[in-house]
Amino acid sequence: MTADTHNEQPVYLDYNATAPVRPEALQATYDALSSVGNASSAHYHGGDAAGRVDRARRQAASLLNCSPGELIFTSGATEANNLALQAGYAGRGGIVTSRVEHPAVLEAARALAANTPESLMILPVDGQGQVPQDAFRAAVEQSGAVLVSIMLANNETGVIADLGPITDAAHAAGALVHTDATQYVGRLPLDLDALDVDLLSLSAHKFGGPQGVGALYIRRGTPLPQRPLVFGGGQERGWRAGTLNVPGIAGLGAAAEAVHRDLTDEVPRISKLRDLLEGEILTRIPGSYVNGAGSPRLPGVTSVTFPSAPADALLASMPDVAASDGSACAAGAPTPSHVLLAMGLSREAADSTIRFSLGYATTEHEIRRVIDATVRAVTHVQTVLGTTTRP
Repeated sequence: MTADTHNEQPVYLDYNATAPVRPEALQATYDALSSVGNASSAHYHGGDAAGRVDRARRQAASLLNCSPGELIFTSGATEANNLALQAGYAGRGGIVTSRVEHPAVLEAARALAANTPESLMILPVDGQGQVPQDAFRAAVEQSGAVLVSIMLANNETGVIADLGPITDAAHAAGALVHTDATQYVGRLPLDLDALDVDLLSLSAHKFGGPQGVGALYIRRGTPLPQRPLVFGGGQERGWRAGTLNVPGIAGLGAAAEAVHRDLTDEVPRISKLRDLLEGEILTRIPGSYVNGAGSPRLPGVTSVTFPSAPADALLASMPDVAASDGSACAAGAPTPSHVLLAMGLSREAADSTIRFSLGYATTEHEIRRVIDATVRAVTHVQTVLGTTTRP
């Protein structure tokens, strides 16, 4: 079956890479692009641009339950992560993070600790993708950590970290806490007042905003030396110089407002579709299993391993399904997923894993198409390779 046969578009299940732009965000971006003005200019047109930025800041703050003044706009979560780690570390002590973090955190941490590698502790996780609490507390106490960075929801498995005890232990030891919430924001309700982290990163294109824009939350009163990555005109209160990306920021704000409005309805609907996808795949494909199934997970993410069926071959056998064999940021990498390896999967199993990620526009009809396509693809690949798994 192909998309041409039934005049249907391929099914997009790669929301963790980039979500389709929401109509509200598209309109806000277009409106800002249709205007002229630099948000730093004092005249009418500059004021119009600044007003769009201010509105977006308020819209994003409402979604996160924080103050608009606690948000710094960036080019995305990668920049926000780098900015958070550089400012939070500032050469003052140790950094504690985990093996399943996004490369934007792991590589930034390694670069900061290049001259003092003993100051960086990268903790293992258990088979469900969670940092063991005892190991974390010991690491924070022994390392003299000034900064902890643990992601809120994993980009490959959707596993949600138990951040409460981590934050409590870190603060008790005098360390700041940063969380990469790129995949969490817009997928589940988030209350920054209750979460009690000091720094949080997000990216608009994960929840229906445009690519190339994100934000860093810095809790008011956080004892943080200002360490900008970009120097220049002092925009964003000196944290991030450069002419503001007004169209992108406007799109981020509009997407945040749409999410805030619709999330209560979206979460159970998307959860139901994810459960349908997982249930049918596990029933119809013997030997398949879901990674991190024992942990709380994002409603629209499932990481499924198909033993003896390489993911690249499976994806090539179902061209009408847009899914991923790992993180989009690691596409083309010659090694298997570092996340799955950290969770204890073998190299072969990690190479036989597909991530399906659903979102606000996913329909039940699309999910049923994907189920059928996946079953056909696994049967085909296992038959060709002579590795068919029997119940």
